Amino acid sequence: MTAAVLTGLAAVALGLAALYAVVTLVNLQVFRAPPPPQGPVRPVSILIPARDEAANIGAAVRGALAQQGAEVEVVVLDDNSSDATAAIVEALAAADRRVRLLRGAPLPPGWNGKQHACHQLAAAARHGVFLFVDADVRLAPDGAARLQGAMESHDLALVSGFPRQITGSFGEVLAIPQIMVLLLGYLPFPMARLSATSPGFGAGCGQLMMVRAGDYARAGGHAAFRDRMHDGLNLPRNVRRAGGRTDIVDATPLAACRMYDNWADLWAGFKKNATEGMATPRALPVWTVLLGGGHVLPWLLLPLAWLAGATVAAGLSAMAIAAVLVARTALRLRLGQPALSVVLHPVGVLITLAIQWSALRDARRGRRAVWRGRSYEVR
Repeated sequence: MTAAVLTGLAAVALGLAALYAVVTLVNLQVFRAPPPPQGPVRPVSILIPARDEAANIGAAVRGALAQQGAEVEVVVLDDNSSDATAAIVEALAAADRRVRLLRGAPLPPGWNGKQHACHQLAAAARHGVFLFVDADVRLAPDGAARLQGAMESHDLALVSGFPRQITGSFGEVLAIPQIMVLLLGYLPFPMARLSATSPGFGAGCGQLMMVRAGDYARAGGHAAFRDRMHDGLNLPRNVRRAGGRTDIVDATPLAACRMYDNWADLWAGFKKNATEGMATPRALPVWTVLLGGGHVLPWLLLPLAWLAGATVAAGLSAMAIAAVLVARTALRLRLGQPALSVVLHPVGVLITLAIQWSALRDARRGRRAVWRGRSYEVR
């Protein structure tokens, strides 16, 4: 490979790396955790879908009950669990009248399991503000009040955020932080907030979403995307289509979550809704250029340029690596990510792309996604 080719590739890599770094650093200036609310907030229905969550549900409900500054009810839907999920919730309900257990109806044809569970929860909620929380999420005592404070102060129909992600295994350390790399590196928050009702900028996290009951109904609720997997994209976008404003806040001080505790679940969990996001025939090649070119290519070019004596290409590659590492370090410090996720960042990017391409390949072959013992058509 000639010095001119290496220099050209390195210049492209630097441009892509700089794009990521600039967007990340700008976003970090506006991506903030909501402060405590200035006045009283409305009562909140904390809604938790649960299927085979005996290991998690007790801690999730206790965290929800510990909310301060907001009146809450906690409604758990047992989605035909095969373990002790229902029994644990029944015991908690017997000790605290704010807890209710719903027995989930059988899953109708054409419905995704989580969307059906959330649909039933919303129908049973008694308060005018819904907070959908996954069973593996642990709310901080002021989590519900601060989310609603953000909602009221900015006149939002829906507010969401990614909890602090707990990572235990090596695979989690590499892959989980990439969620925020993508969100803060490629969604321009200032533009998304200026266009707060534009569906194209709608995004959220299904682990933690607060929505006003009226706006939820106007958007069609979970029934409007009953056959889809990705509630974190579909609900915010539908709320925006219905005229409501949505936003994402830094939820790391408001809640914590360990999404997966083993590699198989991590791979399957990321893959199940990939085709509703990055893994489409049009989008994934673009994402591959953005991520592969800006985050991986500089590391490959640097030794090649050095060995070929292409000093300009080596310098450009080093600048690209430095730009990404500065942004990744800033992201790590803000969100409390593991240091190893920065050191091995290119590996994490390659894992992300491998999951996305695997999801796209399986979708093209007609394979179905399997999650929580259920099989779904991949769209």
